[in-house]
Amino acid sequence: MRGVFERVGLGQSTGSGFPGESSGLLPNKQRWRPVERATLAFGYGIAITPLQLAQAYGVLASNGVKRPVSLLKISSADGLAVADRVIASDIAIDVREMMKAVIGKGGTGTRAAIAGYDVAGKTGTSHKVGVNGYQQDRYVSLFAGMVPAEAPRLVTVVVIDDPRSEEYYGGLVAAPVFSKVTAEALRFLNIPPSKPSGIRSTAGIGVKNEGLAKRAKPAQVRSGAT
Repeated sequence: MRGVFERVGLGQSTGSGFPGESSGLLPNKQRWRPVERATLAFGYGIAITPLQLAQAYGVLASNGVKRPVSLLKISSADGLAVADRVIASDIAIDVREMMKAVIGKGGTGTRAAIAGYDVAGKTGTSHKVGVNGYQQDRYVSLFAGMVPAEAPRLVTVVVIDDPRSEEYYGGLVAAPVFSKVTAEALRFLNIPPSKPSGIRSTAGIGVKNEGLAKRAKPAQVRSGAT
């Protein structure tokens, strides 16, 4: 598990060149206790930056290929030159498909939905760390996702640090921000929707009308001449 985290970029600088960028924390132990493996599986016991998380989601969006992170536009040739496959493509696609359910009915991220687009993502809510360990009443809430889910063009990570309201779950406070920001980015970049919105299908109408025409009897016309 730790090897996968490392391959997608956790525990190391993204190389973005942003001043003061943190490498986060990804423990490296010879032996892992069962409880440590369990907590690591759902995100506790490590520390990552939003940019690292965005890069990791970029791997899923690129069907398992890790690409460099930059604050400036990278040409396609440069990006492909340093691209590195770190996850099998079928696994990345399967994970994306599962993440679509998070936004679907009954999921925790329904507020991340964007009209006309399939979204794949994940909510996250964690306790903040204080002097004496995890604080019970302070949280970090996030939503990370990609769109369009079938062939992602954008990855967005929203982190709300210490939300000051009764609602603190990532699906309640971070997901709506994801929806609004990403929807505007899709519009700005002119990325076509995954599915038409508000368009009624007319398939079969012509067939029905044709059938009615065949069954209709010609009107009987009587001459008024005598």
